[in-house]
Amino acid sequence: MRTAATGPLNLITDVPGILVGNAQDAGLKSGVTCLSADAPFVAGVDIRGGAPGTRETDLLDPERTVAEVDALVLSGGSAFGLDAASGVVDGLHKDGRGFAVGDVRVPIVPGAILFDLLNGGDKAWGANPYRALGLAAYQERSASFDLGSCGAGTGAVTARHKGGLGSASFTLSSGAVVGALVAVNAVGDVGPSDEQAFWAGSWEQGAEFGGFGPVGHQAQVMDISDTKLAALASERANTTIGIVATDVALDKAGCKRLAVAGQDGFALAIQPAHTAFDGDLVFGVSTGRRKPADLAEQIELSHLATLVMARAIARAVFEATPSTGDLVPCWSQATGAG
Repeated sequence: MRTAATGPLNLITDVPGILVGNAQDAGLKSGVTCLSADAPFVAGVDIRGGAPGTRETDLLDPERTVAEVDALVLSGGSAFGLDAASGVVDGLHKDGRGFAVGDVRVPIVPGAILFDLLNGGDKAWGANPYRALGLAAYQERSASFDLGSCGAGTGAVTARHKGGLGSASFTLSSGAVVGALVAVNAVGDVGPSDEQAFWAGSWEQGAEFGGFGPVGHQAQVMDISDTKLAALASERANTTIGIVATDVALDKAGCKRLAVAGQDGFALAIQPAHTAFDGDLVFGVSTGRRKPADLAEQIELSHLATLVMARAIARAVFEATPSTGDLVPCWSQATGAG
């Protein structure tokens, strides 16, 4: 069996042409992450959670007219965070980017939000802050970006620990790349309560999230009374949102299949996932820089998309850092590792 390898940055930006920017407000305990590229790209979406919050995702259906988009936005703030995409639209418009309609260009920016309104941050704002955060995230786009308590993962939490922003990459046998970006704000857990390990540990590359290896015992059915699952669900304080991207040429239907594979990564790394109170969503992205995949490469691409998302989820929680007013500890505080 081939030994998988990460890209040089082990980030979604190992996919050539992809850029990511983060912006956050420490007092607000929230933020925005923007993914863009040096040219418009094909995108699809798959939604598994029961309580999603989205913008412009209908355009990603294969039967819709718009073939490509200019950026994707992941944001905190619940419904308020949907305005982050407006800031990204402002930045794209200033740069002359967008779907051409006559002599006008209209930037196409789908987005998704997570719920972080009860995380201890100062939410007593006047004007909605997310448009400005969206523009700032777009302006910060780069091949290198931070993980953990930043961007859309700034105020994220899981059942027992702080959540965060995660990313990872894999190279395919052909040399193509697949990468994941995710803001983890799950009602579930990313590892067992009685062991210093991650559910995704079997697929860790090097020591990217601590090097603790796979879970060392047979997993038990989760007891909701032993976690904060019930409280989190009742407060709607959840939702994991992510992106899987590749340079393999895919149409919108193919991008949706890539997103479906990314959702499988949620199920590997988070227990439970896709609950009625989560808005779990994955965008699939193709920059189209490489030829379409043959059957074998399609299978490999889907498989690695699942695993790279699972790894990104674990990295998000592992990289989280403490801040004033946190309601739950970060993983390194709780385990003494980091």
